[in-house]
Amino acid sequence: MTSVATFARRVVVSNKSSVIFQQTAKRAFAASSSETLVKTELYDLHKELGGDMVAFAGYELPVLYKGGENGGVMKEHLWCRSEGKSSLFDVSHMGQIKWHGKDRVAFLERVVLGDIDGLAPGQGCLSLVTNENGGILDDTVITKEADYVYMVVNGATKFGDMKHFEEQMAAFGGDVTMEYLEDTMQLLALQGPGAATAIAKILPAGFDLKNMAFMTGTQTTLDGVDGCRITRCGYTGEDGFEIAMPAASAVSIASKLLDDPTVLPTGLGARDSLRLEAGLCLYGNDLNETTTPVEGVLGWTMGGPGGRRRKDASFLGAEHILTPEGKFKKVARKRVGIKGMKAPAREHAEIYDATGETLIGEVTSGTFSPSLKAPIAMGYVATASAKAGTEIMLKIRNKMQKAEITKMPFIESHYYRVPE
Repeated sequence: MTSVATFARRVVVSNKSSVIFQQTAKRAFAASSSETLVKTELYDLHKELGGDMVAFAGYELPVLYKGGENGGVMKEHLWCRSEGKSSLFDVSHMGQIKWHGKDRVAFLERVVLGDIDGLAPGQGCLSLVTNENGGILDDTVITKEADYVYMVVNGATKFGDMKHFEEQMAAFGGDVTMEYLEDTMQLLALQGPGAATAIAKILPAGFDLKNMAFMTGTQTTLDGVDGCRITRCGYTGEDGFEIAMPAASAVSIASKLLDDPTVLPTGLGARDSLRLEAGLCLYGNDLNETTTPVEGVLGWTMGGPGGRRRKDASFLGAEHILTPEGKFKKVARKRVGIKGMKAPAREHAEIYDATGETLIGEVTSGTFSPSLKAPIAMGYVATASAKAGTEIMLKIRNKMQKAEITKMPFIESHYYRVPE
């Protein structure tokens, strides 16, 4: 299936181009119309709100919302960055898993890089699922609770992930069980500077959001509904929350949030441009099973040089990622940010050195940044050319354009910090 990122990258400033983007996205996704698609509990609500529904990860989800003064990818994107406002995304396609059994942490540390044992109850982390060759099978957010571990994996990879987990569980042999929540639990993401104010209106009285740190989560009630969960995390570079709730209550909770005039329903198109501005990867574009964490510049997810995970190297593929001393193995290429070109660079655009003669890499994600009002991209280049400030050339529509390597994120991150 073609990634929504392909279409989100077509967004440009003019209204005419915005219309072209919407039409192109709809036509391109029509190629998947023969596939039996899953509808989330919010499908009817999306349609009522003007959602332009597309096929993504086996689900039918809104790429953007038509009509209204704030509809369309560009305006949805800028709303999420605006002071006092927040955006509501339906991310129910993602896979929610609970891990049980006394050996659950030991097993998870076999299949992911993170220090799960070192997490306090309610604390979470971004981690990576690796294969025997050190390649990345998926990226995941994991939160440890007193009697289980909660994991969220990508929608497009969740069934492959679970097949991999089942194979590894059979080899592991310990006391661990995997509970896939399927579509019985829906998942929303509320993102933006006003997210905390908006969600506070449906949380129980006295809930302490002020001291809820980034990458922590807890069970709670939402708008009086039991069995819900919030995690302070997200995919935009802003403060925000992922909100899980029983499927039967998804519409009522989403509607209650949208009753707040500071909350805007937002589609997959803006989600992609927001994450790229934040320097975050899209699995399948920027990461895949042949990319190692070191190449992806995500080695930090296993902790520092003296950290336990770097020392014990007990996860799958560790010998392809780390030296016996726990240092990162040298790699031939690295993930970088790219700026300075005059036109957006698409996925697979070739990257050359400053002379334009030597091919040194390839773009994996690119868009026009609504916040910066300029094209930005992410890709992989030869390690010798990965330093910020390095001048390069991009081949865009068969024409060479000057650009340069830059650090990411492209804009300042606003992840929440507990006041000291």
